Amino acid sequence: MVRQCDFLVHEVTLTPLRLKMSDYTLPWAYDQFAFIIPIADESANINAVVKPFQWPVWLGLGVSIVCVIEVLTLMLRYLDYQSTLITIGNKPREDSDISVNLQNVRRDVNVASKEYLYVFGNLLSQGGTCTSKRLPFRTVAGVWTLAAFIFVQAYTSTLFTYVVTPIHHPLINSVYDIADRTDINLLVREAGFINTLLLTANETGLYMKLRDRLNSFDKSVCPVVSECIRLVTPGSRNVYVDAKSYLKDVIRTELKKTGKCNLQLAKEGFLSIAASFALPKNSPYTQTITQGILEMQQIGLIDHWDSWFRPMPPQCTGKPQIENKATGNKLTRLNMKNLTGAFIVLLVGLSLSLLAFLCEIIISKLGQRRRMQLQVESSRVINVTEHQEPTLILLN
Repeated sequence: MVRQCDFLVHEVTLTPLRLKMSDYTLPWAYDQFAFIIPIADESANINAVVKPFQWPVWLGLGVSIVCVIEVLTLMLRYLDYQSTLITIGNKPREDSDISVNLQNVRRDVNVASKEYLYVFGNLLSQGGTCTSKRLPFRTVAGVWTLAAFIFVQAYTSTLFTYVVTPIHHPLINSVYDIADRTDINLLVREAGFINTLLLTANETGLYMKLRDRLNSFDKSVCPVVSECIRLVTPGSRNVYVDAKSYLKDVIRTELKKTGKCNLQLAKEGFLSIAASFALPKNSPYTQTITQGILEMQQIGLIDHWDSWFRPMPPQCTGKPQIENKATGNKLTRLNMKNLTGAFIVLLVGLSLSLLAFLCEIIISKLGQRRRMQLQVESSRVINVTEHQEPTLILLN
């Protein structure tokens, strides 16, 4: 650079040694090191049935169900008991009337014990009959019907979105995933900045863990970029790090080559960098070029050029793509991965029903065996009593 050219058009990073030798303009390119990873396969959407509501909403819904059932049951018991007392007080106190009224109270209590069917029936959009015509009871039932309608509409309108949305869990999200997980292999370019940084850094924190990742894999250092990219295949645990702009070129080139998007960028980057133009020491053009870079950055021209010459394929962003109806694409059918959560709920319900059925059979068998034992013992006592000879007691 010394007395050989007047202007170096290249991405030159600033170092203390270079600043002593040359002049540099204002950074014209701001970038960061990023990680390129294989596209993750679609996983089973197990949590789709619970995702529409956050856990405080589910907790509040469960508490509300219990409270409404208890309020309806206690209210029905109290109202029926009060009406029974009034009826008994208006009639002559006869034992037959009291026994009839007590039977009615017990019958109403049995009806009240089934209020949960009304509560869950409204919540599952099945409806239910209101077991009492009293105004307080119907008021509570009407409030629950309105609340259940709101819950059901909010749940069903959001559930479909979570069911049809594919779930892609990326291999990593940040550099800390590489440092904390021993199953991830880090790939770097041999002449790249990251390789030099990790080899020369003496820190004992993050850089030491990344250096251990390099030493744990025999193919972690590649002489050329293509060899590193060849190792980042779907299903592998390999991650390649380089400047984000270069990785965009790699993704676009791979898409044109294979016709499929097998690579994507991790969510978070690593180490921001800036690139400048280099000029000879004390060059008269440094201030002029810096002013021009400032004006281009002000109007957004540099960012426009970057998105124009380095367009990121939308299908390689790792996000689910929305099909355009105008293109005539066929609608995607729901597969087993979309409805895994619903089938799990069904399986749990059937398992609980089977368990309850088996428990009822066991309890019934134990009850029958106990009744048979009581009958045998009672028959033995009767037989002994019948065959026992009378005893005469003589009194002096």
